[in-house]
Amino acid sequence: MSTETPNTDASEKRARLDELLDRQDIHDCLVRFSRGMDRFDRDLFLSAFHPDATISAGEFVGGPVDLYDWASELHEQGQTATQHDLLNHSCEIDGNVAHTETYYLFIGRNRDDSNWMAGGRYIDRLERREGQWKIVLRCNAIEWSGMLPTMEIPFADVPDIGLNGAVARSRADLSYLRPLINKREPQLPPGFRS
Repeated sequence: MSTETPNTDASEKRARLDELLDRQDIHDCLVRFSRGMDRFDRDLFLSAFHPDATISAGEFVGGPVDLYDWASELHEQGQTATQHDLLNHSCEIDGNVAHTETYYLFIGRNRDDSNWMAGGRYIDRLERREGQWKIVLRCNAIEWSGMLPTMEIPFADVPDIGLNGAVARSRADLSYLRPLINKREPQLPPGFRS
């Protein structure tokens, strides 16, 4: 038989729920950074940072506006597509301050059609101000990098592949379409048997 009172159990569950909601808000913040960079969505990118944030990434040390301008120019000149994928994520919350470690995998399709891959960790301090979790300090710990063999992008030659929306490094990307609808006719690949 439990010695806990129903009120204690409910308050502990509420505290756990509050922490889970904070963790989700923090993760959403980190995703805004990645998606904002990959889609060249300046507003989305900047919404991940408090205006007075400091970012230390490679040779860059500065604020979020300068980081966006520097990194978007770097990626525009160097790649036709990028993905800043977020992987393992740990988060310690203490009141209105959180410290996170998020593993990442960067993949870029270079302008010469080669593929660049790098991995590392984003080490962040976030603060909740006016109810919003945002990054105030980011250290980018790059741990490895390499080139991948080049190959054609799969299915790029399918005539109607872009009817549902095209991949773009802007808000014209199909991920922004609302509602997302299918405009392609049903078809099965040659040789497929159901």
